[in-house]
Amino acid sequence: MHRTSILAVLLVLGCDSKPPGSNPGPKGAAGVLKFTAIPGDNTTELREKFKPLEEHLTRVLGIRVEYVPTLDYNASVESFVNGDVHLAWFGGLTGIRAAKAVPGARPIAQGKVDPEYRSYFIANKNSGIDPGDGFPMALAGKKFTFGSDSSTSGRLMPEYFIRKNTGKSPKEFFGAEMSFSGSHEKTAALVEAGTFDAGAIDYKTYDRLVAEKKIHADVCRIIWTTPRYPDYHWMVHPKIDEVFGAGFSDKLQSAMLAMTEPRLLEAINRKEGLIAAKPEEWNVLRDLAKELGLIR
Repeated sequence: MHRTSILAVLLVLGCDSKPPGSNPGPKGAAGVLKFTAIPGDNTTELREKFKPLEEHLTRVLGIRVEYVPTLDYNASVESFVNGDVHLAWFGGLTGIRAAKAVPGARPIAQGKVDPEYRSYFIANKNSGIDPGDGFPMALAGKKFTFGSDSSTSGRLMPEYFIRKNTGKSPKEFFGAEMSFSGSHEKTAALVEAGTFDAGAIDYKTYDRLVAEKKIHADVCRIIWTTPRYPDYHWMVHPKIDEVFGAGFSDKLQSAMLAMTEPRLLEAINRKEGLIAAKPEEWNVLRDLAKELGLIR
């Protein structure tokens, strides 16, 4: 969901021989660990943002670590499935899809805030929609945009809450086919510009954009905050221990959970720090995704 974008991170490993019909393992230069994050609008900015993380993990793990950008949510999953990347900072829905396609893939870490994540429904000040504690029924018939169609916080959960509170599909409630901006940043920009009356966005991204003065909270206003749900996590490819040695995934997990430097945590917008993650924590999202037809 958003549900964009959360964020995903990946690591590439050297592995060439695979049984016919099997999922390919990580490939690339042996000894190089490559990672990426859920895509944003500014690739150059992300490269700079992740450089401290590259350097830190390289030093702690004793191998070269590199950040690799991806074009969109689907490209992140595809890279993981193809073995081009090895550890991913995925949103809930993208992580569920990746784990389904790569048996044995597992989440190893998440932000302290991620077990109880939430989305904001935002609206332009001229939309005629006022903030409130309850679901904003005044959205009916308005021009509304979701984020990426694969976002947990920008699509899956907002769609679920719309259906739950209105008894209607988004198409029925808004009177038009669902619109997708492609990212949380674009959702905020489109709503602030008045291109759309309202939209759904990852609360962390909205708060960051306001703090960075990239949007104005008095123009692009929060009208409703959703109930909480699990979301982002770091997922590791099952081949990592084969390539880097038995127990390497645990070593990687320990290195990530031990990160306390603000510059490292800010790279994934998790200044609160990271905690361990277990697959069953996303069962509720998996069930919702099946219910909405987003996975089989």
